[in-house]
Amino acid sequence: MLTKNSHMSYSDRQIIETAIENGSTKQAIATTLGKDKSTIGKEIKLHRFLAYKCNLPLECANYKRCKHERYCTLDCSDYVPFKCTRRDKSPGACNGCGNYRSCRYDKYRYSAFDAQHDYQMTLTSSRKGINATVNDIKQLGELLLPLLKKGQSIYSILQSHKEIKLSEKTIYNYIENGVFQDVGVSISTIDLKRVVRRKMSKQKRNTYKPRKDNRYLIGRKYSDFLIYMEKNSDAKVVEMDTVYNDISNGPFLQTFKFREYDLLICIYQTVKDSLHMLDGILLLEKILGKEMFEKEVEVILTDRGSEFILAEEAEIREDGMRRTRMFYCDSMASWQKGSLENVHLLVRDMSKGCDLHALGLTSQEKGKSYQYQYQLISKRKSCTEDHPYSCSISTTKKWLRDFMILELPKSLQTK
Repeated sequence: MLTKNSHMSYSDRQIIETAIENGSTKQAIATTLGKDKSTIGKEIKLHRFLAYKCNLPLECANYKRCKHERYCTLDCSDYVPFKCTRRDKSPGACNGCGNYRSCRYDKYRYSAFDAQHDYQMTLTSSRKGINATVNDIKQLGELLLPLLKKGQSIYSILQSHKEIKLSEKTIYNYIENGVFQDVGVSISTIDLKRVVRRKMSKQKRNTYKPRKDNRYLIGRKYSDFLIYMEKNSDAKVVEMDTVYNDISNGPFLQTFKFREYDLLICIYQTVKDSLHMLDGILLLEKILGKEMFEKEVEVILTDRGSEFILAEEAEIREDGMRRTRMFYCDSMASWQKGSLENVHLLVRDMSKGCDLHALGLTSQEKGKSYQYQYQLISKRKSCTEDHPYSCSISTTKKWLRDFMILELPKSLQTK
């Protein structure tokens, strides 16, 4: 008999984990727990995690017999998408797979302990605070106040204003709990004419924040970065961040520090948000060219700032091909990209806390004349033997002049 409308318990999840390790199907697990097959499928898909990320640009079933030096493209005549029934269909995770150690494709695991923890965190966060910003509540209150003073009910207001997506009960709860009064809108169950304007406490302000979606960190944490670098010791890493003196007005410099060459590229930004930072990465790819970008920007290491959350869009092109890999430092651990942080200290010291607009930094074009006297020291003594793009140094100098606001590294100046 199916048990409907009941949450999954920890013991249920332990049974699911054991069944996956034994190779049981979703239907068999559902029969054992007395639940629908789709419920088991959703549980596994929602709570499984990426335990190993494939190092290939594409998951090709013919990679062991590849005749193209494993340079994967969608146009390759030998490209066959890899499919795994156990991972992608039933049961939906790689626990207990006999080929787990030798498999080099993406591996997903299901853990009863982690799934229960995620479930409890979701259950708690969904009942905590208000899922809206201060401005959202204030705008809603300013819309309701004149209508309530005219004698309209909440129900009639909702009927005539379909743009309000909240239920009647929710709005009544806001009024009864003084939510509108907290943001300075005088809506009260006692006296609507009473004006309440008081400063909101810091503790209450923290409850008015949209809930964070941290799914972009899955498989991209600093621990995953260390594992990737251990297996790919020759991978070229670029550290990314933003530097500014005025977070309210900008301007913002999106900085890219190339570890291999001790080279710093800065891109001028007027807004510090995820879309502009993604545009900065795409601009860097345009500057370098697709082939050079894939070679020189194999890995991007950045912090967990809200402006860098579009990891999937940065990693994968529209045609499905991989552009780069993004990893994130741990919280409050800027030392994990210390090379770039040290440069930021020099940049801030040279601007001496002044308004960068006042110093003339108002565009990427103006940025070329704003020369930070930061001496870049090249780690390579020769570009001709080690660097695959030595034939295009003159071209490299040109785009550096067009887009850079820092001087060339010595390894390029001598060419």
